Amino acid sequence: MAKSIFYHAGCPVCVSAEQDIIELIGSGNVEVVHLGEDKARIAEAEREGVKSVPALVTPNGNVLHIN
Repeated sequence: MAKSIFYHAGCPVCVSAEQDIIELIGSGNVEVVHLGEDKARIAEAEREGVKSVPALVTPNGNVLHIN
């Protein structure tokens, strides 16, 4: 099964959302990407359709923007 990808920027809202996502779907089912620490993946996130963070990209390609 493919993993979801959770993109965030490290702000308090993002960190809180990260903890909730991990609790909901399990750490083995989600890859967490901190775009402030891994700037090389910003273009990847944009290609996936991420417009703002925090955002969760599901295995089927849906982008869930969490604000």
